[in-house]
Amino acid sequence: MDGTAPFAFLVHPRARIGEDLARIWRPLGHVPEGLWDTAVRRLPVRPFTSSRVALGERAVGEVVVVPFGARHLLSQPGEGKVRVSRAVDHAASHGAGVVGLGALTATVTAGGLSLRGRTDIGVTNGNAYTAAILEDQLTGLLRGDRRVAVVGATGSVGTTLVRLLARAGTVDSLTLVARGAPRLAALGREVGGRVPTRFSTDLYDVRDCDAVVLLTASADALLGAEHLAPGALVLDATQPRNTHPDLVVQRPDVTLVDGGVVDVPSMRIRGADIGLPHGQAYACFAETFLLGLSGHRGHFSIGVPTLDQVDHVRDLARRFAHLGFGAASSTSFGRARVASVEPVR
Repeated sequence: MDGTAPFAFLVHPRARIGEDLARIWRPLGHVPEGLWDTAVRRLPVRPFTSSRVALGERAVGEVVVVPFGARHLLSQPGEGKVRVSRAVDHAASHGAGVVGLGALTATVTAGGLSLRGRTDIGVTNGNAYTAAILEDQLTGLLRGDRRVAVVGATGSVGTTLVRLLARAGTVDSLTLVARGAPRLAALGREVGGRVPTRFSTDLYDVRDCDAVVLLTASADALLGAEHLAPGALVLDATQPRNTHPDLVVQRPDVTLVDGGVVDVPSMRIRGADIGLPHGQAYACFAETFLLGLSGHRGHFSIGVPTLDQVDHVRDLARRFAHLGFGAASSTSFGRARVASVEPVR
């Protein structure tokens, strides 16, 4: 566990493929979206390195593009799993010791579970640090009543966040929302002895909550103005986003904050950016980065992270705090919104 090991992080085009690929080479943004849709589905486009990650002049990692769009990954998860596996092959061939699964590459691999048989490279879904940063953000932003809803509660990040909040005892109540009723009930029973908990499969049941943490990218779980209590806080950690900028226009009383963003001011991205301002990264990326810095070998967060893994990655963040690795100042759709967040210690 000593010494830096190279890392790789997987990304994929999000809502509009051309717009994302234009960050790699501007002319790609002029290709009609329909052509991109056909190309990524039918042509054998190989994964490729879009940028390299450095600390000062020292290269420490790379960003690898899975050439399959968000809607393709959601509608063709079997093919998506194949594309992700090829991208992991690419990362391993470039000498990466650990690879992080960004956005829907984690979803189609069941949080990395389909990759756990690999011994040539370690895999992490980044969800341990994502849950940790969301807890930091939430507890730093809540004021007064602390009735919290977690939408997507039975997912990898959701389950871990719910367990963290129950362990800390920093919220007044939890409302857990997800589609799978049996798993939802089991999670509710698990944490219900520590904090008053209810669970539901209906998104409208978050209407009496002071804060909503949004963790599902499901197209049938779009959070709208009609779902929210007056003055509600929304912490949106979905990629692609499950909220729309118009939400804050329709409901100016609502505070909408980008979830899971970390400051790493010492980081340099050479090549295509990662969709965030200079010196910032998503927490799943930051987890992979921390594992690489620590020389971690083998898998880390696969499926649902344990609280021990959360504690370990928080320890790593403290160890490398001179490089950053704290929750970023709060933004809403990338624009400054509210005060910065103090980390949970």
